[in-house]
Amino acid sequence: MWRALIIACLAATPLAAQDFFTLKGHGGPIMDIAVSPNGQVATASFDNSVGLWDTRRATWLEGHRAAVNTVQFMSNDLLASAGDDNSIWLWSLASGEGAKVATHTAKIVDIARRPDGKTVATASWDATIGLIEMSAQGTAPDEKRLRGHKAGVNAVAFSNDGETLYSASVDGTIRAWSYSDNNPISTVIVKHGFGVNELIINDAEGWLAYGATDGGTRIIDLQTRAQIADFTLERRPILAMAYDPNSGHLAAGDGQGFIMVIDTNRMRITHDFQASRTGPIWALAFSQNGQNLLAGGIEDIVYSWPVATMREHEPMAGEQRSFLEKPETLANGERQFKRKCSICHTLTQGSARKAGPSLYELFGRRAGTVKDYTYSDTLDGSEIVWSAETIDALFDLGPDHYIPGTKMPMQRIVKQIDRDDLIDYLRAQTAQKED
Repeated sequence: MWRALIIACLAATPLAAQDFFTLKGHGGPIMDIAVSPNGQVATASFDNSVGLWDTRRATWLEGHRAAVNTVQFMSNDLLASAGDDNSIWLWSLASGEGAKVATHTAKIVDIARRPDGKTVATASWDATIGLIEMSAQGTAPDEKRLRGHKAGVNAVAFSNDGETLYSASVDGTIRAWSYSDNNPISTVIVKHGFGVNELIINDAEGWLAYGATDGGTRIIDLQTRAQIADFTLERRPILAMAYDPNSGHLAAGDGQGFIMVIDTNRMRITHDFQASRTGPIWALAFSQNGQNLLAGGIEDIVYSWPVATMREHEPMAGEQRSFLEKPETLANGERQFKRKCSICHTLTQGSARKAGPSLYELFGRRAGTVKDYTYSDTLDGSEIVWSAETIDALFDLGPDHYIPGTKMPMQRIVKQIDRDDLIDYLRAQTAQKED
């Protein structure tokens, strides 16, 4: 079944550009988007899954145990993904099979493909860069770590010739590593002062663009390291970047929901578009021909706007997410659920591609037994039965202490009254309703 679905996906016509469209099906915010040379779209989501899109339908690649932060096409046959479970997976698009090939000791937030297609670089919040040499079968028999950053690494990118690897970090620096060295030592080429989140390399034109937590959006000369242009606006942080070499368009998305498009041929801003009414822009990618810009954020939906007519189309967040509702309009138990739980869980039957299982008929249910959800190994055969007492303990101690090894995000509800009100709300909302 997997094989048939994915072969059909690859054989289908790529998603049409020049038209506004959306991709719906994920059960959590969109964290990354990748577009292959033949126009195939892949998406990474907070719902722990990777989507491969055929027109408006997705084939789901499942294996990650936590949010997927980044996805990258490695070849016509191979896709890489990585996320909050500290692992990188490689997926065969011919067979639909995936395998975990490497891990870090903290979450992985970016993947770069060396132009020869034989090496994957990973950026992790454990302050290291992973280099994975892949075999012809797509496995990863050899791996090494690059160390030099003083804090988490947010972005990695190779030069066009593959001889230099660039990395950007929470420590505010951008470093260049000589890939041909057996034990690469980095050179600091940018000291920004604030964490650098995004990195675009265009060594054909001799420049590097980066986006930072303070809203800095700058382009520097790769040889002299002198600043070419500064497009910093009064919005922060920069969370996503994409570049189209055909048009020379550079896009930057920020925490306030705006996308800025820069014409790098003339070094000027051509569009500054409020792409999301609520929430940040986490993912950006240009279509194969550069005529559309795909974006994702707090919604479960990918939006694709024609670059030339972006302002004529609706922004994201047409419907308000439950966790963004004004807290003063909600009763306390409902407020606790919507702010702490609703992004991962539904109250109705079916887990609906969420990062967590459905809470329908929660009370009296043994942990780890919802049939349409893939749990972490730690809940296999769990003795926990959900009740007022066990739910109270879960949020009093925090999931990481109450169920060590769970993929449930680390979170506590400190006040007893808040836990009590949440339990009362869950009891009322998750009970089986009579027809």
